[in-house]
Amino acid sequence: MREVQDYYFKQAKKDGYVSRAAYKLIEIDDRKHLLRKGSCVLDCGSAPGSWLQVASRRVGPRGSVVGIDLQPVSARLDGNTKVIVGDFTTTAPSRLRELAGDADGRFDVVLSDMAPNTSGDPHSDHFLSVRLCDSVLNLCPAALKPGGHLVMKVFEGAAYRDLIKRVEGRFEQARGFKPKASRSESVEMFIVAMGFVAEAVSPPTAAGTDAVMPQRKPSTGWAPR
Repeated sequence: MREVQDYYFKQAKKDGYVSRAAYKLIEIDDRKHLLRKGSCVLDCGSAPGSWLQVASRRVGPRGSVVGIDLQPVSARLDGNTKVIVGDFTTTAPSRLRELAGDADGRFDVVLSDMAPNTSGDPHSDHFLSVRLCDSVLNLCPAALKPGGHLVMKVFEGAAYRDLIKRVEGRFEQARGFKPKASRSESVEMFIVAMGFVAEAVSPPTAAGTDAVMPQRKPSTGWAPR
């Protein structure tokens, strides 16, 4: 597995990506074709910027990409990409749409490769990642076009299935996927949701604190509902 990780690290430098995480989004998009020419994309938690780079290249000059993160983005970006330093949970969606050049419209795709500051406790880290995903999901009604798509990272654990169900309540399709570029020992999964349904649903419920994280190997490939 070390050879695989070294491959993605070296390939990122060769291809001009700021980190190897670029290949996670590349594999997802190669399979699902979410990032189309001319699309408008929002990347929540975009630093250091590899997903911005991938999205920018794939939507092309007629598309637009907006990134927001609490930390500055270090990647070299194309002219169709704009980034602000801030908290996506408190920034008005209209402000994000203005940066995309369309204050009245919404985004075609919302991305999130965010992860919480890990504590070393898998149980706590899992629930923190679920809360981040709930925040992204809560943003979708104001930021995502009907029929739009969502990709967001979550750590597997006790509340993973409930999170998938909440996403299914907003999208026509929702699946979990683990890209080859993810480390084999990692518990990260990427929820890929397609076909946003812009209708009211019950708000996400907070994950309980007394659940026990399942003791099993991380999933690989596309996960069933």
